[in-house]
Amino acid sequence: MPELTRSVPRRDSTPWGSILRNMLLVLVLLGMAWLALNVRLPSLDTLQARIAEFGWWGPFAFIALYAVVAVTPIPVTIMAVAAGAIFGLPVGTVVSIIGVVIGCYGGYGIARGLGRDTVMRLLGSHAEVIEERLEDGGFYAVCTLRLMPGIPYWPVNYGSGALGITSRDFLVATALSALPGQISLIAIGAFLGDPSLVNGLAVVISWVVVIALTILSYRRWRATRSAEGLAPE
Repeated sequence: MPELTRSVPRRDSTPWGSILRNMLLVLVLLGMAWLALNVRLPSLDTLQARIAEFGWWGPFAFIALYAVVAVTPIPVTIMAVAAGAIFGLPVGTVVSIIGVVIGCYGGYGIARGLGRDTVMRLLGSHAEVIEERLEDGGFYAVCTLRLMPGIPYWPVNYGSGALGITSRDFLVATALSALPGQISLIAIGAFLGDPSLVNGLAVVISWVVVIALTILSYRRWRATRSAEGLAPE
């Protein structure tokens, strides 16, 4: 009798995962391009008036707006300055930190879904420095990038999610390292709204702290990389 052979079903070789990630990349790029071209944050006076219209809900509305801005490539500078001008230094610091951490974690989560290759293409000119700093990095790597001048928040958010930074390291590093920079901008807004000696001193002290922490964090990151044999030459 002829030997019966069992037919083996052919596997679908279509790379659906890659196709889906590329589709998501296109959607994210289109969304960011639309935001960059069409969304303009209002002036400080206009933003202050709009937040005031919410009454007691004003701080919550500001936090929500700040979180949305922090997910996108739109600079968060005006939001931090506006927080100081609208709410003053103490309350402005609280609402800004909550908003920026929520937004940063949103970008981190999106990157975890998109995957490394997709995010690296998304980061464009920022990809090399982000990969160099965050590859096999952790808490101090995120702190260093958060404090380095000239690097926006969003590449750090997306890079951290794509390059395997743990949620705990990312959240703690973001909250701690964003605080000095946020206060330095919030203090400027508070000084614009109330040019008192206290607010002026807050501006000076906060910027001194930002510079000092930037140097310390960078040295700590270099020391960590050297101990692992990964320090750049």
